[in-house]
Amino acid sequence: MPLIYDGEVKIRKVSHMSPMDNNGYIVTCPATGDSIIIDTPGESEKLLSEIGDLNIKAVLITHGHGDHIADFRKVKNALQKDMAIHENDSGNLSPAVPDFFLKDGDEITIGTIKLLLIHTPGHTPGSTCILAGRHLFSGDTLFPGGPGATRSADAFKQIISSVTSKLLTLPEDTNVYPGHGDDTTIGNAKKEYTVFSGKTHPDDLHGTVGWLTG
Repeated sequence: MPLIYDGEVKIRKVSHMSPMDNNGYIVTCPATGDSIIIDTPGESEKLLSEIGDLNIKAVLITHGHGDHIADFRKVKNALQKDMAIHENDSGNLSPAVPDFFLKDGDEITIGTIKLLLIHTPGHTPGSTCILAGRHLFSGDTLFPGGPGATRSADAFKQIISSVTSKLLTLPEDTNVYPGHGDDTTIGNAKKEYTVFSGKTHPDDLHGTVGWLTG
């Protein structure tokens, strides 16, 4: 289980969860042990086993697709902590309900760390990224090599707007931790997007699109 520590934030990345190969994260303030969990994929026992004596304050869900919320109620029952998702994706939890909604621009404090919530619709209407210092938890909005998959041309245009206006404007040394697979940086994503934006694309482009191959 990779442990990332930059002196201000500790990040535990738990990979290979569920048949969809999801990532789950525990973000911790090293000064206090206060922590949040990001996403609740299946096989959440892998994530829960990493908690130890950490003080979990809340569980934040990046978006409402089934592979990211599969163990929502299991984690809720195990931890008895507040769970949150953007309102636009909250219906996917039914009959479960979130304790509060993630809202664009809001900050959540854990210990001495401030988490900035960034609403990035496109992959889903409620997709939300979470920024902790120079660490971005991007859900299925941004991956190495491209944006998350979209189901229509309008959704693709929306995710491009979200990525370019809200994510690629972050410092280039910002680390990006997606909901599946490997990490990247904003600097790498900007370079790849420059290649994509220099090409002509059909108006109905959507689905799984790569910056270098789309």
